[in-house]
Amino acid sequence: MKRIRDRVAGLDVHRDTVVACCRVVDPSGEVEVSKQSFATTRKGLGELAEFLSDAAVSTVAMEATGVYWKSVYYGLEGLFEELWLCNAQHVKNVPGRKSDLSDAEWLADVAAHGMVRPSFVPPPEIRELREITRYRKTQVDARAREIQRLEKVLQDAGIKLTSVASAVWSVSSREMIEALISGTRDPVILAQMAKGTMRKKIDRLEEALSGHFGEHHAIVCRQIIDHIDFLDRSIGALTKEVTTRLVPFEAAVGIVTSVPGISRRTAEVIVAETGADMSRFPTAHQLCAWAGVAPASYESAGKRRPVGTRHGSQRLRRALIEAARSAARTKNSYYSAQYARIARRRGANKAAVAVANSMLFTIWHLLSNGQLFEDPGADYFERRHDPVVEAKRLARRIEALGFDVSLIERAA
Repeated sequence: MKRIRDRVAGLDVHRDTVVACCRVVDPSGEVEVSKQSFATTRKGLGELAEFLSDAAVSTVAMEATGVYWKSVYYGLEGLFEELWLCNAQHVKNVPGRKSDLSDAEWLADVAAHGMVRPSFVPPPEIRELREITRYRKTQVDARAREIQRLEKVLQDAGIKLTSVASAVWSVSSREMIEALISGTRDPVILAQMAKGTMRKKIDRLEEALSGHFGEHHAIVCRQIIDHIDFLDRSIGALTKEVTTRLVPFEAAVGIVTSVPGISRRTAEVIVAETGADMSRFPTAHQLCAWAGVAPASYESAGKRRPVGTRHGSQRLRRALIEAARSAARTKNSYYSAQYARIARRRGANKAAVAVANSMLFTIWHLLSNGQLFEDPGADYFERRHDPVVEAKRLARRIEALGFDVSLIERAA
């Protein structure tokens, strides 16, 4: 196989150590291989950089090993002509000779012969933004779990609040739960705390709030509510930080939010995960594949079988699918029509993934061109049909029902 690079290093990264292998071809064509192990501390990474510099390597390739690759990658960033982060599944070693040294040598070998390609690593400012948006998402998920725990405690106490109220966590619901915690047990008094449209349900609330709420329920509910309040403050602080860091990317956020179903928060996630720089992805298809919303393929002996979607960025995929389900509920939009067409044939889940694919495909073009989204409309698929052909098809259906039909074309 033809060698593409002459001065390559491979790094086998672990939590405490990193094994480096330098593969250098001298002018006579001989391959010189040198190997050494280093600690992943700051001092060790300095020694690693010196070792690689002394070998005058131009390309450094490493595996993406959990989160351990990050300190090594950041420590070497900007020091070499090419610094590659490689998917571990793409550089598996030959079975039977597995060791840290052989892994590093194998990685250097495949990189030298062009048998592997680097993964997308965003610039530092996007990495920092991504870290904050990801942590915010974990806080949002934790808040949702706490609200679910609150509902379980109320059910255990026989308080059927959600049988009447639309949600267990609202202004009225919180006031009632706070009163229960403070010792109020009279359902008539509790029901009178309802506000807004919930006051129409006071009779039902009195019945739903007649339970056996005890002292142990009050202790647990107090802790849950305090935790929710803490999470609200944490989410607010993180959102403020995200907003500040997104100032240079406001144009991209505005473009992404022009797509139906994508909220401001979802747009922030999309920008943080992709970097908003579509030049990193040569085509929209590659971006969709990287996000994990593109269909995979498997063919053997001339036969193909479905294998679902490809593995990709889990956080971006989740945000896109949530946006797709929201877009499906947007009336008179292209995506709602697309969702309905696919859901009838293949189910709601596959329809959501398909719409997410279309949305990201569109976002790639919008960000590449700097344009806002223009909705083709819910009748887009109907407009694509030939009116004559469609009229004949409908006429056949009417005739099948036992009616006579005559088609007369209307004058323009």
